[in-house]
Amino acid sequence: MKNGFRQSMAWLHTWTGLVVGWVLFFVFVTGNLGRFDTEIDQWMKPEVIPQPVPIAQEIGAAQQRLTQQAAGAERWTIYPTTNRDTPYLRITWDTEVKPGQALKRGEEFIDSSTATPLDTRATGGGQLLYKMHYALAYMPRSVSNWVIGICSMFMLVAIISGVITHKKIFTDFFTFRPNKGQRSWLDLHAVLAVLTLPFFFMITYTGLLFFLSTLVPGIVGANYGFGEKNRQQFNDELAAREYKLDRAESSAPLISLSQLTAEAERRWGEGQVRTVEIHYPGNQHAQAVVTRQIVSPLRSTEELVFNATNGELIAEQSATTAAPRTFYETVQGLHESLFAGWWLRWLYFLSGLAGVAIIGSGLILWIVKRRPKQLKQAEGPDFGHRLVEGLNVGTIAGLHIAIAAYFFANRLLPVDLAERNEWEVHVMFSVWLIALLHPVVRPINRAWIEQLWVAAAAFLLLPVVNAVTTGRDLIQSLQQGDWVFAGFDLVSIATAILFAVAALKLQQREQQQASAPAKTRVNRVVQEASA
Repeated sequence: MKNGFRQSMAWLHTWTGLVVGWVLFFVFVTGNLGRFDTEIDQWMKPEVIPQPVPIAQEIGAAQQRLTQQAAGAERWTIYPTTNRDTPYLRITWDTEVKPGQALKRGEEFIDSSTATPLDTRATGGGQLLYKMHYALAYMPRSVSNWVIGICSMFMLVAIISGVITHKKIFTDFFTFRPNKGQRSWLDLHAVLAVLTLPFFFMITYTGLLFFLSTLVPGIVGANYGFGEKNRQQFNDELAAREYKLDRAESSAPLISLSQLTAEAERRWGEGQVRTVEIHYPGNQHAQAVVTRQIVSPLRSTEELVFNATNGELIAEQSATTAAPRTFYETVQGLHESLFAGWWLRWLYFLSGLAGVAIIGSGLILWIVKRRPKQLKQAEGPDFGHRLVEGLNVGTIAGLHIAIAAYFFANRLLPVDLAERNEWEVHVMFSVWLIALLHPVVRPINRAWIEQLWVAAAAFLLLPVVNAVTTGRDLIQSLQQGDWVFAGFDLVSIATAILFAVAALKLQQREQQQASAPAKTRVNRVVQEASA
């Protein structure tokens, strides 16, 4: 009975992992890059070098620009450069298009010295890569929510069934047998899984909770009814604030918002203001909400609510204490890691890399385990086997080539190109499509080697292209202490070395197999698979 149950779990682990493995690989790679989305943003906007500016100057410039651009908006939000997530002064405004419909959002990055938009190239930056890990691309958000939500459920099942299947999983953690074919891949899969199991489970479970209302619509529907209008009512009430007033009939000028941030810093300390949100700007009932920096996994933080016309403090609100909301916001915070400092952010990143390797090794293990049987067939490997092999090459190696192409597009596309940020994405997915089709016309071993070499060359060339197009080479960046550009170049070089080593190993193995008789090659594959 025990063996039967474990075998059932093994089957479940194998097939749940395979069915969604390629999507999850994409999600983990792009999501992991999101740990440094802000740094990627800065690299992809080389014209602008962030400079420290007093918050009073930033708030004044933002207020001036918003007054010009969005005087009649329902809400303004100002993001000063007081934390890692906002290297550039950013403003947004939400305007009502039609009563009862969702507000339309505008956004700009502002030069605080001139109160005008920053003169920089249009780019999706790191934010777009990060967004892809939960919204994918080229599909409606409602569809992508279902796709990612279902894949997350499958992954949670794969994690649990994997732990049950490997009865010696913690013992095998101390065992790694290189050059043993299937056994080596299984050891790698198990070692990485045990090493990062808490992180892997946490990141999957917390990610799944983001799609809770999509996957279980009855939670909202039972209380508010179904349909978009009722869902919007739920979202409005969820975001509602206790002290918010309705819009008044009369207008009134806003106070200088820098006075409010000065009061917030007096209470909290310098650099503690994260955002300034103004409701009904220019109205008699205008309110300003100043939010404190996030310093823990709990996304909720302290707020000061002011009358935005006279500066009177209306309320001082602490972080939420309601147990359900505290739990939900904490798990969201753990997933997003906005609170993380540098060392913890790198720990998240390295754990995410392990997750990428776990998924990738699992996909390869599926092929390695079945290859001996496929090679014995007179007609050769069947279509399903060849399809999985091709998708593995195009996803594991090809996706990285596509991401490198995204960065190349940022440097090489004309700066004044219309819809330039969209063309960066088009380049990325066009290259990925080519990488997915490439194994169709090439022997699978050659496809692996060729794509790994292309990935190595692409990432090695990135620092060169960056130096030629911006004049900021690695040595110069190191001398100036510019760790955003230096870090990007160093990580690119390290990635290139990793792919080059993998390509060399596969190339050496192919040469060894080519020099052996055909029967010996088949026997060797069988021996490695059964080792």
